Amino acid sequence: MALPIPTSLSPSKVTAFKDCALAFRLSNIDRLPEPPSPYAAKGTLVHRALELLMWEEDPPNRTRDSAVRKLTAAASDVLDGDEYRDLALSDVQRADFVEDAVGLIDNYFRLEDPNDVRVLGTELRMSAQVGSLRLSGIIDRLELDGDDLVVTDYKTGRAPSANFEQSKLGGVHFYAFLCQAVLGRRPDRVQLLHLREPLAISATPSEQSVLALQRQTGALWTAVVSACNREDFRPKPGRLCSYCSYRQFCPAVGGSLDLLQARTDEPILNT
Repeated sequence: MALPIPTSLSPSKVTAFKDCALAFRLSNIDRLPEPPSPYAAKGTLVHRALELLMWEEDPPNRTRDSAVRKLTAAASDVLDGDEYRDLALSDVQRADFVEDAVGLIDNYFRLEDPNDVRVLGTELRMSAQVGSLRLSGIIDRLELDGDDLVVTDYKTGRAPSANFEQSKLGGVHFYAFLCQAVLGRRPDRVQLLHLREPLAISATPSEQSVLALQRQTGALWTAVVSACNREDFRPKPGRLCSYCSYRQFCPAVGGSLDLLQARTDEPILNT
C-alpha cells in the first residue's frame, strides 16, 4: 500500500530528503518522535535572542549587552518549554549551554552592526503554491540595505567548506523564490551568517537561479511522490548516521523497518 504523500516542502525537508530519504520518511511521513537536540535548542535560543534584539530595540540600542539580556531572558522560555524540557540539563550543563550561546552572540557582533540593519520583518512565515505542491518556510530576517532587499539566515552550526557553500545557499535561494512569489520582488541579496566561526556567505539571486531552484524542487518532489507510491525510501549511510535518532529502524546500520509495526509514542533514543 502506498505511503501518504506530504502536503508541503520546506528548506529543512528538502535537505532531509537529500541527506537520507529513509530518515525523511520516518520523520515527515511516519512522524516518529525524536529526542530533543541540544544543537537545535541552542539554535532556537540564539535565533530568539536576535529576533527580540531586532524587533524590540531601535538603533542605537541594539548593543551586545542588550542582546545578552535578551538571550538570558529567552533561556527559560526555550529550555523550560515543552519542546526542550526533556533535555534535563544539570545546573552546570545549563550554565555551559548559555555561556556558549553568549559566545555565538559575541560572534554575531563581529559580522555586522545591528544598528545599521533596517529590519522589515523577523521570523516571517511564507508559503506559495506551485502546481499541486506548497512550498513554505520561515525567513529569519528580511531587511533593506539602501534600496536592496536582503534575506538573512542565521546559522549556529559549523560553516560548510568552500566546496559545499553553494549547496548550503539552497535554503536562502528557496526563500528568495518565496519572496518573489509572495511579495512580488526577488531579493537583491541572500546571506548566511555563520556564528560559530564567524563567517558570512552571500549570493545574488537571479531569475535563472530562482527558476533553477523551482526546477530542482519540482524534481525532488517527483522523487518524493515516487518513493511514497513505491514505499521505497532508501537510507544513505554517512557521517550523519551516528547522530540519527532512527538507527533502530535503519537496515543500513543493522536496524529493521519491521519495528515500525511495534512502535510506541515514547521518544526514540539513539542506539
